[in-house]
Amino acid sequence: MVTRAPYGSWTSPIGSEQVVAGAVALGHTALDGDAVYWVETRPAEDGRCAIVRRGKDGVTRDVLPAPWNARTRVHEYGGAPFAVADGVVFFSNFADQRLYRLDPGHAPRPLADAAERRYADAVVDARRKRLVAVCEDHTGGGNEPVNRLVGVGLEGEAEPEALASGYDFYAAPRLRGDGKALAWLCWNHPNMPWDGSELFVGELDARGRISRARRVAGGANESIFQPEWSPAGVLHFVSDRSGYWNLYRLDAAQARPLCPMEAEFGLPQWAFGMSTYALVSEREIVCAYTRDGLWQLARAAADRDELDPIETPWTEITGLRASNGRVIFAGASAREPSSLVELELASGRLRVLRRFSAFEVDADYLSLPEPIAFETTGGRTAHALFYPPRNRDFEAPPGEAPPLLTKCHGGPTAAASSALSLRTQYWTSRGIAVLDVNYGGSTGYGRAYRERLAGQWGVVDVDDCANGARALVARGRVDGERLAITGGSAGGYTTLCALTFRKVFEAGASHYGISDLEALARDTHKFESRYTDRLVAPYPERRDLYVERSPIHHVDRLTCPVIFFQGLEDRVVPPDQAQRMVEALRAKGLPVAYLAFEGEQHGFRRAENIRRALDAEFAFYARIFGFEPADPLPELEIENLPPRRSNAPRGSA
Repeated sequence: MVTRAPYGSWTSPIGSEQVVAGAVALGHTALDGDAVYWVETRPAEDGRCAIVRRGKDGVTRDVLPAPWNARTRVHEYGGAPFAVADGVVFFSNFADQRLYRLDPGHAPRPLADAAERRYADAVVDARRKRLVAVCEDHTGGGNEPVNRLVGVGLEGEAEPEALASGYDFYAAPRLRGDGKALAWLCWNHPNMPWDGSELFVGELDARGRISRARRVAGGANESIFQPEWSPAGVLHFVSDRSGYWNLYRLDAAQARPLCPMEAEFGLPQWAFGMSTYALVSEREIVCAYTRDGLWQLARAAADRDELDPIETPWTEITGLRASNGRVIFAGASAREPSSLVELELASGRLRVLRRFSAFEVDADYLSLPEPIAFETTGGRTAHALFYPPRNRDFEAPPGEAPPLLTKCHGGPTAAASSALSLRTQYWTSRGIAVLDVNYGGSTGYGRAYRERLAGQWGVVDVDDCANGARALVARGRVDGERLAITGGSAGGYTTLCALTFRKVFEAGASHYGISDLEALARDTHKFESRYTDRLVAPYPERRDLYVERSPIHHVDRLTCPVIFFQGLEDRVVPPDQAQRMVEALRAKGLPVAYLAFEGEQHGFRRAENIRRALDAEFAFYARIFGFEPADPLPELEIENLPPRRSNAPRGSA
């Protein structure tokens, strides 16, 4: 029987406990002969990053036991925290950021003298018995740490040796198969790697030092992604020189495009070790690309400009690695959570090696994303994924339209994902529609779309989120008087700007969001310290724009309730950004709630905190929009909000 009940008051099998129960996030992956290694971030273990191994026999086991935590803080966002060769794992430990060596059957032992030094993206140079890695050195005491490429002995017997320096940032050191050449990426302020980066190749002498280094691709306005050597030593990479991140092969010092098309084969390099293709032989590549927000797997050949699609059920495909006749990758879809997948090249057989959620839900409770396009400011087109409410057990009263929760992804150089998110389904299964906006500046639509945000952060993104919500109201899909907006980090900034500078949304939630652009420009970490030069303008020369677009300076224009969530150890967006905003709303008498979490950094990793934040945000909207949740929720203090006559949800004591 289908029960008729108002939107927002439906009983759902997807609670906050199910969102985190058994759920882990897949991190960096690697192949070592027939074995597969990967990182699992586990909320149930306080966000610990475990290294897991699956052997040829199919046995899966942890190789890094608690309390060891394989996570690096290079660029703060980390990535690629381990390398493996012949069963020996080399990893960065989060607690002290030191490099460790882990031999089978032994306890980890330290390698480099890593006091105030951090390491990431290492490759094993077996010929010289060393790692080649990115090092972020904080020992100098200057305004910024120094980044360089270094060699680190596999036995930890000597001080790390500098191999390349002089640029502000380094990434992706990749050894040629014969060990005689090294490729790497580097870039300088104010660029981010997706703005402009350079691909270098250097020959290695007998001692492993770099000689005759030369730039082979990239520049201030060309973004290079994922250099890789073929078995015969031909360099491949992804470049956006055509306006889209496409595949290239370096032939006789000339970059030749492979399968050029208006699609994206690259990603914004927020973390180390990202990959979208794998070289399976000298002439064949298995690759993933995205178009209109959906990913596709395909084969590419070096001698022809056509792709052969590989049919899969997944619409999110990343992290490709190849070895011994197979490719592994992370796959997800609107119906399936992230999984580690193996493609057997000879047979084309696909096999799931690991499914990263223990919770299964009936498809009749799942809302599938609808890609939508809508007109935005200036007559341009913007994109989003729309999730209407869905729950097989409920329907709304005739004539009622659902509340809408508009999601602003972080970055802001990033994209909404089509992968199954139980957090999104938490909302839709309760009768709340969700709009996940790929505002101008998002990736997946080419460089021109990505550059819409240049100088316009806090304007274009805000307009696109507001216009996306308006479009759904105009189409009769949602209730125009119950519009909320939410986002984390840069998405939290877009959220606060939308609530402050536009009169579209009636409530919102900021998860570790930016409220003061000046503070971000002055106080954030090196990787993003000049990010706002392109997104807004050079600082302090154009301080006026930073003040103009900072919600903290315009609280007089804010007229609706806001809830804030903040980790107290956040170095990317320090807690005072949220605290100052909360104080301003208190002083103005606006309804406001503030939840701060000890031990959390930029993004919440502990299961209890993820649950608390999700349930509190739902309770907040229930109070503001006046619907009664079907299930008991933890108490939530909302300051400056008059108590309702009945505040107890149905079914509670």
